Amino acid sequence: MTTFSKPMVMTERQKKFRAAYVNQISPFYNGLFHIGVMYLVGSLAIYYCTTQLSNPTWEWLLIIPVAIAGNFVEWGLHKYVMHRLVDVFALRAIYDRHTRQHHQYFTDTDYTISSVKEHRIVFFPWRVLIVLGVCGSVLGYIASKLINPDAGYILYMTMVGHYLLYETFHYCCHVQENWFVRTMPFVNTIRRHHAAHHNLGIMMHKNMTLTFPFADWVMGTSDLKRGLLGTLFNGFNEEHIRPELLPIIAKFREDKIQQDKVTLEGPILTSDEKEILGAPS
Repeated sequence: MTTFSKPMVMTERQKKFRAAYVNQISPFYNGLFHIGVMYLVGSLAIYYCTTQLSNPTWEWLLIIPVAIAGNFVEWGLHKYVMHRLVDVFALRAIYDRHTRQHHQYFTDTDYTISSVKEHRIVFFPWRVLIVLGVCGSVLGYIASKLINPDAGYILYMTMVGHYLLYETFHYCCHVQENWFVRTMPFVNTIRRHHAAHHNLGIMMHKNMTLTFPFADWVMGTSDLKRGLLGTLFNGFNEEHIRPELLPIIAKFREDKIQQDKVTLEGPILTSDEKEILGAPS
């Protein structure tokens, strides 16, 4: 059983939000320029680091723990900042852009875009890459002093590479369906994983990773009930969705429920639904 090739169905609530959002996008916004600058700057940063390496050997192994740590950071930021209102300027802005906008624009029944203008609702603004660059520089400097300069550069490259991979995978989750997203391992897994996350009933609690669903599997927030390899290579298979989630998923696909039981802050859940999702009472 697969979610792939199911027709996209947009509820009236989603249609109204999309129309209002697109109308307020500046006429000067250019989606291709947005992502072009992001990938160019990120790629140049990685290239510069490669030119500074002396003779790394075992230091390349640092990619593994840094990438795994990045997966858990991604999970934590998504769960506790992007889906939990922290009333501090920058964090509040992230929450607003994600929960109040991104999750109203996309649902699990229509999670695709059809124009480059919609890149604005998919990709992070440039300031995120700037913040990442600063954090990566600080951590890279620390690693260079504690280990050696090659370790610092490799740590920095891994952080920037992880961010670019995040944006690429996220884009693959929201483009129109095609051969690549259907057949490419990991990409097809994360597309289904993220589409499920956009269900308005479970979005605050399930499927928080956007590169590989490793942290979700470890933390018990995957919507699937299967082993690690099965989770990573699940593709579009829906046979392993946790059965207790199915009624919630089906309920929040209905237009009337979305109108009555979903706010810009998320779904209004019953006590039983909260217990199933592990949500605070």
